[in-house]
Amino acid sequence: MMTKVTLLAYTPDPERLVASAAKLCYSPSSIEKIKEGLTDEKTAQFVDMLAEIGHESPIEHVSFTFGIEGVSRSLLAQITRHRIASYSVQSQRYVKEAQFEYILPPEIEKIPEAKGIFIEAMRDDQRIYDKLSEILKEAHYKNFIAEGMDEKQAQKASEKKAIEDARYVLPNACATKMVVTMNARSLYNFFRHRCCNRAQWEIRQVAIEMLRLVSEVAPNLFKNAGPGCLSGKCPEGKMTCGKITEVRKYFEELKEKYEK
Repeated sequence: MMTKVTLLAYTPDPERLVASAAKLCYSPSSIEKIKEGLTDEKTAQFVDMLAEIGHESPIEHVSFTFGIEGVSRSLLAQITRHRIASYSVQSQRYVKEAQFEYILPPEIEKIPEAKGIFIEAMRDDQRIYDKLSEILKEAHYKNFIAEGMDEKQAQKASEKKAIEDARYVLPNACATKMVVTMNARSLYNFFRHRCCNRAQWEIRQVAIEMLRLVSEVAPNLFKNAGPGCLSGKCPEGKMTCGKITEVRKYFEELKEKYEK
């Protein structure tokens, strides 16, 4: 299954808004006149100044919303550790996995024997999930009928209650989709950790695509964003990947076509 990241929405004219907030901090401008004189060049200068002096609070005023699909529940557990964000995730409690899709890790896919075992495990999980759902649904249906619920309501209620518990056998590989919103400062932190070579392959793939998308609409704002080694020595210390030159070149090429 292919991972897909879509930039669904973002604060209009994000860089000018950030520059306006910064201008208020460093000049006597009134709110009514805060945007006056903010040409593209002046806007870029304000954004660059913020990056240079490390003043990050003004960039919190702009946010970006992404649609992310074709990712695993394992990724979900990692991305939600970034707490300054908003998440809406497809529920396994309310959405029955009639035939769940799953994420096949590349390192497993390239070894035929490992791939075969993995796919067999996914089929077994689906079979067990279906069987559990069926057994639980039947038991709940009988109880609801005994309590006086009509057949139509009992059918619907028993299925919902059944999949609440049957979902516990679903694997981390089970595919999910979500909507995620972060402000620019949170994105900087997210990219610093998740664009790093030491990040797990799936979330790194998602993070890089998110960075590419925001760089397209706000190139000045995100030109310094990426793994920690872009702006100094590798923050991983002894755990470094040892490829700082290659990493810097990769992200420079990723963003250079969007620079104004």
